[in-house]
Amino acid sequence: MRILIVEDEHRIANTIKEGLEQERYVVDVSYDGEEGYDLAATEEYDAIILDLLLPKKDGIEVCKELRKEGVHTPILMLTAKSMTKDKIIGLDSGADDYLTKPFSFGELVARLRALSRRPNKTVNEKLKVDELTLDPRTCKVERGGQEIELTSKEYSLLEYMMHNPGTVLSKDQIINSIWNYDADILPNTIEVYVKILRSKIDKPFPKKNPLINTVRGFGYKIG
Repeated sequence: MRILIVEDEHRIANTIKEGLEQERYVVDVSYDGEEGYDLAATEEYDAIILDLLLPKKDGIEVCKELRKEGVHTPILMLTAKSMTKDKIIGLDSGADDYLTKPFSFGELVARLRALSRRPNKTVNEKLKVDELTLDPRTCKVERGGQEIELTSKEYSLLEYMMHNPGTVLSKDQIINSIWNYDADILPNTIEVYVKILRSKIDKPFPKKNPLINTVRGFGYKIG
């Protein structure tokens, strides 16, 4: 799951980022409204945490412009303002939920999970490809009942592929989906991670059909 945080208070933004990364989210951070809008409009995110009071462009303006441009990514409005009228303004601008500072990190994560349960989202449902399963709630991966240990990035790659079973995914698509937008990732890095996944997902099960496949000249697919 990829999250964009748009928050001008660096300490708050970085604390949220660190916490979400521990929960195996991929996180980008912007500290002003203009950059936040540009990222939200051009990159693909599962949810946006958007502060109301931002330099250069406030959260209400960012939210309105994104909705006007047809960007329907779920938005959690984050602000120190708690008056009902402020919440109404935020929700009317196109935000999906509203969280007032100070807040608990547990509530923030719970609200993100709730936002992900929109009809066109399946990020919290258990994923299954043949006998391979991945449970986003517990981060547990199993094949044929045998648990498979993965690093955070290996898990993110497998989760992305399992959200797109049977679909050929290019290296660029994979990079854009599971790494931060400013990460300097070489294409052969993807080859390395795919090889590692095969060693954990397919190699220990020689009597079963391989699940992670290369489509030469195009990319990779699962299933």
